[in-house]
Amino acid sequence: MDSMTTVSEVLNHLKEQGYTVDFNLDNNCLVCSENRLRVHPEEFVVDKHYRFEGMSDPGDEAVIYAISSPNHQIKGVLVNGYGIYSDPETDAMIKTLEERAKHVSVENLTGQVKFNEATPLRPEGDRLLDAPMVQMDLNAFKTQIKEEESWKTGDRNAITIFKNDCVRVVLVALHAGTEMKQHKTKGTLNVQVLEGQISFRTAMDTAELSTGQMIVLHPEIMHSVFAHEESVFLLTMSMS
Repeated sequence: MDSMTTVSEVLNHLKEQGYTVDFNLDNNCLVCSENRLRVHPEEFVVDKHYRFEGMSDPGDEAVIYAISSPNHQIKGVLVNGYGIYSDPETDAMIKTLEERAKHVSVENLTGQVKFNEATPLRPEGDRLLDAPMVQMDLNAFKTQIKEEESWKTGDRNAITIFKNDCVRVVLVALHAGTEMKQHKTKGTLNVQVLEGQISFRTAMDTAELSTGQMIVLHPEIMHSVFAHEESVFLLTMSMS
């Protein structure tokens, strides 16, 4: 277990154990992504959970729940990233999962980090995230995240390059065909495409963005992102 340091490694491990269904959160249940089956709290148990705790990289900030439902005879996983995004509508289900998880062991994987310290993903550590003035080499960061194992084995990679109480700046890279599923944030978003082409979708509209284009989105608006080709964008979240 200790050799697993990325979300993708844990998901592959669980798939081998029969956890083949991908669950999504709804406000009062889990939803199976394949057939829209709805699984309510009284119908599932949390068998185990894996926690990636980090403050410097959203890719390290996640809890993976291994879930089984004897009623429906299915086993699956739910990945809850808690670094950038939050959704008040699903808070009740998150609390239910956390309560169930208290009764099973937690795998604190070797990918866990503290603020601005080295991780197995980024062993160099000591990246400056906040100062009166922070200079950033975006080309160097683009090269870095495309050389890391998370990019080579997964569908995306990201690195936080600035973070304080009011602003967070994250460089995100997506492989072609990757979708960041619907979510919303508590802050105003600024998305600037550095390379590639993405669709930025809300219930109201879809913006097709390519290199050199950007979009600004107000807080609490559900949105998703789809990469038509290998793409890199800069995501800035500003809290009021």
